[in-house]
Amino acid sequence: MKTKWYLSLAMASVIAAMVASAEVLGPIPITEAALQPKTGVWLRADQQALAQVSQRSAADLAGQGAPQALQPVIQEFKTLIEGDPELYMLFTQMFDQIPREPLYLKDPVGNPQVRDYRDMLKLINQILTQAPEYNKTDLVGFPINAIVNWAMGTPSGAAAFLNAKVNLQLKKVLAQWAVYLKSADSRTVLNNDPEKGWFGRDAQQAMPTFGQDYELKADLPYYGYASWDDFFTRQFRDGRRPVASPKDDSVIANVCESAPYRVAGNVQLRDQFWIKDQPYSLSHMMAGDELAQQFAGGTIYQAFLSATSYHRWHSPVSGRIVKTRLIDGSYYAQTPAVGFDPAGPNESQGYITQVASRGLVFIEADNPKIGLMAVMFVGMAEVSSNEITVYEGQHVEKGDQLGMFHFGGSTHTLIFRPQVEVDFDLRGQTPGLNTKNIPVRAQIATVR
Repeated sequence: MKTKWYLSLAMASVIAAMVASAEVLGPIPITEAALQPKTGVWLRADQQALAQVSQRSAADLAGQGAPQALQPVIQEFKTLIEGDPELYMLFTQMFDQIPREPLYLKDPVGNPQVRDYRDMLKLINQILTQAPEYNKTDLVGFPINAIVNWAMGTPSGAAAFLNAKVNLQLKKVLAQWAVYLKSADSRTVLNNDPEKGWFGRDAQQAMPTFGQDYELKADLPYYGYASWDDFFTRQFRDGRRPVASPKDDSVIANVCESAPYRVAGNVQLRDQFWIKDQPYSLSHMMAGDELAQQFAGGTIYQAFLSATSYHRWHSPVSGRIVKTRLIDGSYYAQTPAVGFDPAGPNESQGYITQVASRGLVFIEADNPKIGLMAVMFVGMAEVSSNEITVYEGQHVEKGDQLGMFHFGGSTHTLIFRPQVEVDFDLRGQTPGLNTKNIPVRAQIATVR
């Protein structure tokens, strides 16, 4: 639903401003279900995670009991908001601008909607020492994203979450959470609780190939995983995802365990990426990189990951790593053109390739018909820790690891120059939000 004020002149001005221990599980038979993401339920997972946090913090929010002291990084965020007149206005207005209509009085699972930045900070403060529990949506909860989801769709939210100072602070907040998620304390959710544990009944049903697919130590607590992040970035066993036609340089491999979102041709160097169709704008995607010009008029393929999938990246071709870049950007921005997205930023995946935190890898393919190409990995919300594990000048074989996401699912692109004639094999699917995963390192395209 979009309210009339959402597309007002105020919105136009915002657009203009943009520039304990687990029991051992036995092997589980392999099925195609393991390759099928459920993108449409991102927010339901987010909101279930928020519901769990809200129950624990309800007394604090109601002013009962002893409030939890804010961690330094959250106190710093509060000081930033309250000390900057523009941010104070935006963070106050973004919650005020959430409509008082029935749909927005509660979140999608019936919890009271957070309507004050102070309550937002209290909840984030608690999240920083919690790892995501499993839930029946088959997705890891994104609790911070859930708190601000409706606010992201307001004019003030659109402006606030593009603000450089806000994103610098959010980077600090997420980095602090990452410390916890990489600690042994975060393993408490790696248990066999039937509903909430990642080795429990519901999780086994959602990941039926887990025991056979992934490297683990079945005789150790937590399957030998040292932390939540260690579990999340788990690797496939040898042979589980073979490289497509390893000796044929005309075959391009899928870089992630991901589902097709869009194929676009004649991509422009600069375009109005914030409008409804969310066209790609190469110069903005590549943060003004001097190599961007070579891709003007070329082709982009974009695909998304689901939260229960494998999250490492692999090279689509054999070739030499020309350049790598980690690009700072936004964490909770979505395009104003989509209005209130109940699963934000799902409907903004084209847009966030220009503004979100992302990793960029240029590869000079051994096949001269491909030549220079680029792969971009885009963080979404909490999933913005892009780790590149290759170096400039390194030669990689098709299927070799390039890097990984941490803490959740996300989206990525392949970018080809205009002279490259490429045919995609999407397994008969029409790109969009309801597609199914294509295995990592499987054939995704061929070059003529």
